[in-house]
Amino acid sequence: MQRLFACLILLPCSIVLAGCSDAPENGVAQQGIEAAVRVIVEPLQFERAGTRVEAVGTSRAVRSADVFPVAAGEVVSVNFEPGQAVRAGEVLVELDQRQEVLAEKLASVRLADAERLYDRYRRSADSGAVVPTVLDEARSAVETAKLELERARIALVDRKVVAAFDGYVGGTDVDAGDRVNPATLITTLDDRSALLVSFEVPELMLSAFAVGSAVNLEPWSSRGSTVNGELVDIGSRIDPQTRTFVARARVANEDDTLRPGMSFRVAVNVLGELYPVVAETGVQWGTDGAYVWSIVNGEANRVPVKIVQRREGRVLIDADLNQGDVIVVEGIQRMRDGIGVVYDEVGLADKNNGKNLIEASIDIRSAVSAD
Repeated sequence: MQRLFACLILLPCSIVLAGCSDAPENGVAQQGIEAAVRVIVEPLQFERAGTRVEAVGTSRAVRSADVFPVAAGEVVSVNFEPGQAVRAGEVLVELDQRQEVLAEKLASVRLADAERLYDRYRRSADSGAVVPTVLDEARSAVETAKLELERARIALVDRKVVAAFDGYVGGTDVDAGDRVNPATLITTLDDRSALLVSFEVPELMLSAFAVGSAVNLEPWSSRGSTVNGELVDIGSRIDPQTRTFVARARVANEDDTLRPGMSFRVAVNVLGELYPVVAETGVQWGTDGAYVWSIVNGEANRVPVKIVQRREGRVLIDADLNQGDVIVVEGIQRMRDGIGVVYDEVGLADKNNGKNLIEASIDIRSAVSAD
């Protein structure tokens, strides 16, 4: 009757009794009870801690220029419309160039005369009819005439305002008949094939940012629509007032849907150090802080941990653990130091979380005194 009463008391504890037998020791009857309890374990993996940095960024074209004339003069023609796509070298504005055309022709004539005179002196130098100093002066006159011709050609080229690169021109207040000078803004020119988005980042994140990192950008004008960018440069100094530095991301704009000056919500995922990661259900709390159960040589071992970061059912921890260590993630309430745990090396795939879970058995042995 006493043996039957002891077995009935242990049944509500959800322990399957394997058998009961008398084992007298030192004159006192002992009753050994075996039970196998199922728990779930998983091999430990390592992941990098991550920080998501968000900021507001302002964009500019990958190449942008304010177009000014090089020389002063009267506008003869304006050859573009606001918003028009232009190619590099295309003439945007022409100035009156009659004086420059005449100057080029005059320089060409002077060069021709200087070359003829030098050629005549050179042929006569062999007979001794021309002294060397005269020949040197003729040669210098040729070189001077060449420089004057080149200067005249440059002045003629400066009578045309051209696009420095492929892009889109903006509006203009200049019309034919206006007089302009080098301080007169003709128009703007933007290469919108890509945009550069500048944003400020806290000083604390300086060491974590690296050129080439992926950046997610969301235009404020079209919320919910995101584009991908790449971090292309990082500011060389920290602003002493805001304690931030400026970073720039490049975002492609082949479809020309984005515009320079647009504001963006910028998000950057910064990777940190490697840490062990376990299921959230595997972390327990005691009077001395958080801990997990690892399996060492077939026995349960309580390992203290520090929480580093939480991620949708997973927890990054700082602990004395190694890659591949077996951690108990379910059935933890049945664990205690030194308890035997038997598990199959073949894992059970968790389709929801992509984890390699393993079903294990705890070999529980307890003793109940008998009268």
